[in-house]
Amino acid sequence: MNLKLELETRISQALSSLTGQSPCPALVAYSKSAQFGDYQANGVMSLAKKLGRNPRELAQQLVGQLDLSDVVAKIEVAGPGFINLFIKPEFLGESLNALDHKRLVAPTETPQTVVIDYSSPNLAKEMHVGHLRGTIIGDAIARTFDYLGHQLIRQNHFGDWGTQFGMLITHMQELGSGNQLNAELADLEQFYRAAKQRFDSDAAFADKARNNVVKLQSGDADCLAMWKAFTRESIAHCQQLYQLLDVTLQPTDMQPESFYNDKLDSVMQALIAGELLRESDGAQCVFLDDFKTKEGEPLPVIVQKTGGGFLYATTDLAAIRYRCQELKAERVLYVVDARQSLHFQQVFKVAQLAGFASANCSLEHLSYGTMMGKDGKPFKTRSGDTVKLVDLCDESIERAFTLVSSKNPDLDESERRTIAKVIGIGAVKYADLSKNRNSDYIFDWDSMLSFEGNTAPYLLYAYARIRSIFRRAGFDTEARYAISIETAEEQALALKLLQFTESVELLADDCLPNQLCLYLYELSGLFMKFYEACPVLKAEGAIQISRLGLCQLTALTLKQGLKLLGISTLEQM
Repeated sequence: MNLKLELETRISQALSSLTGQSPCPALVAYSKSAQFGDYQANGVMSLAKKLGRNPRELAQQLVGQLDLSDVVAKIEVAGPGFINLFIKPEFLGESLNALDHKRLVAPTETPQTVVIDYSSPNLAKEMHVGHLRGTIIGDAIARTFDYLGHQLIRQNHFGDWGTQFGMLITHMQELGSGNQLNAELADLEQFYRAAKQRFDSDAAFADKARNNVVKLQSGDADCLAMWKAFTRESIAHCQQLYQLLDVTLQPTDMQPESFYNDKLDSVMQALIAGELLRESDGAQCVFLDDFKTKEGEPLPVIVQKTGGGFLYATTDLAAIRYRCQELKAERVLYVVDARQSLHFQQVFKVAQLAGFASANCSLEHLSYGTMMGKDGKPFKTRSGDTVKLVDLCDESIERAFTLVSSKNPDLDESERRTIAKVIGIGAVKYADLSKNRNSDYIFDWDSMLSFEGNTAPYLLYAYARIRSIFRRAGFDTEARYAISIETAEEQALALKLLQFTESVELLADDCLPNQLCLYLYELSGLFMKFYEACPVLKAEGAIQISRLGLCQLTALTLKQGLKLLGISTLEQM
């Protein structure tokens, strides 16, 4: 149950009935302090101003006829017209007892077809830290839509076409087939650098590379075979990283740029038919009045270069058309670097003008900032090179192993390795996901691997600690324990547990994983307060049963919440 939404709906309806106005948003929000209740409805004041009425009088009148007795223990009017709502302990207990422990959150009643485009590496190179944010943010959002029962279609729109592949094919031709080529392809980043160096320094090599691009795009059998061999190797590298990061993308989700090659001409024909194209210096462009240059001139969206070649915009238009018209998407989400914001604003506008996306299909750019080093610059190696993503993951696991070994030296090495992998990968992911995706953030090994604060190790330890309560006392973690709320600490924890639905549904609406991270951190903090104030193992009878139930639901919620973030849990640490 989404309690916040339930209160919003019921209070809004009552306010509309009272005033004859519609709509009347109740603006239900969380109270900032327990003395002001659990929720607060703030919509009366803006409505009173609109109607020319005294807001406090209108609030009192609303409270007088508002029936929330099944949910709320007390309603009070505060200040100029705030309405404070105190949730009934009985309601909290009954609601938690009714939860489906296998799901916790009911599937949505309004499922949509959602396409999410994320990760999207360039197959010419090995994945580096620049791919981390788009991959794990997109995966957390994808997991959430899956969990809520939407028809989710993952699309890994990776780069596998263009001039750089002519360069790589030429380098492959020079190396020949066999062991040397296989050895070189084991390190794709080094392979790319070697090919680029030849391209920049050797004019004959560069000419041959450009010729190979033309041959590749014309369907030359030898070039296509080498292109397929290279992309197959690169995809295997990506998939190994996805498995290490526990990212849900599969080979079947891969929809490369090359998939849209035979659709680009029809995109151009549709733009011509819609009278949207205009020639500018030999290039075919769409000029949009909504986007201006510094001089106030319309900013062009170039869809075909002077020589006839197509651009990213053309491919993106073909992808929008495919996703909206053939996949029947109602929401299309692009988890892409914030630096591409203007590109997507323009492409979305052209797609709508061309009829590629209908009015009921929402095109959304879910932008994200840059991972920065402590020096405030984009995260690099000490030598200034780009950090390979696999190297970052390996280093995090090794740092976690050192940390685990210092805390639990008596554990078997294999067990410490297992724990270190979960902590190391979880720490990298959570450090990113806990930040607002729209912001840049500072990558800091010390803070992300800390067992204090809003970190993965802290949450993993909180979960393992709860599980140890059941293990030490021999209680069944699968049994149902009837919950009844007595103390203030139990009330606060119970309310937070019930708000898990609100947090998950908000993530599906706003696509901001940091809000779920904050919820889990706050839940852990409230559990610690409850555990300190309300003895569990020393309690007896129904009180002990109830407190075990709160422990059990906290563990289940932490596990499910972390799972949505793509982070595994540990039964003991």
